[in-house]
Amino acid sequence: MSSWKKAAKSNQKVHRERAQPSARQHLGLLEKKKDYKLRARDRNEKEATLKLLRKRALNKNPDEFYHHMINSKVQEGEHHEVEKGDEFTKDQIKLMQTQDFKYISMKRTVEANKIRRLQGQLHMTDVVNETPNKHIFFVEDEQEAKEFNLAERLNTHPDLIGRRSNRPRLEDLSKLKLATVSPEDIAQINQERSLSYRELMRRIDREKELTVVQKTLEIKRVLKQKRALKPKLIAKGTPNQAPQFKFKFERKR
Repeated sequence: MSSWKKAAKSNQKVHRERAQPSARQHLGLLEKKKDYKLRARDRNEKEATLKLLRKRALNKNPDEFYHHMINSKVQEGEHHEVEKGDEFTKDQIKLMQTQDFKYISMKRTVEANKIRRLQGQLHMTDVVNETPNKHIFFVEDEQEAKEFNLAERLNTHPDLIGRRSNRPRLEDLSKLKLATVSPEDIAQINQERSLSYRELMRRIDREKELTVVQKTLEIKRVLKQKRALKPKLIAKGTPNQAPQFKFKFERKR
């Protein structure tokens, strides 16, 4: 049956669309209904958009303000976003303008080694004591809660309750042989320790700044390479973060 239908179709007349008359060849191709439908649909959509924009303009509050008014501009009838530069500190900008990638990488490695050396000397016990934490003790009744003695419960000296590390028990304290140290020496030791912690914090901040500068220089070097598709900016650069771009996947030969 299917073969008979194919044979019948082979003998039927081929219907061709009407062409543009020779006298109207200068007007181009003759528009068909499908072309008219596309043109009419496009025109109706544009008219509806203009009608909506006119309605919004009539209902607009003259005192209304939003930041996109000053963050965009019109060029040749098209809206464009105003590009803002990356927000870096003065030291970071100076480094990026005067030094190269290898120098920044070397300085960052030096700072990381110094930080590792200082962290090895300092035991960071003060940081442990300042960290918020909870230790819950359970008692039998309210009378025991009123008479609760924390030093007796922990079996340590009352002056050592504030410590969370290096808090020996009473039997361990009785076995220790402590050297006699004057209050002046203790104050000097505490001062030197605080200076060491301050130096450590400064070097950590410096290492973070160098990391941001190094990543920014690396991104700028990658952006200079020829690419078929321009990468998209995801996040702008800040003093604590390098700019982030999203690259399109490109197959390598």
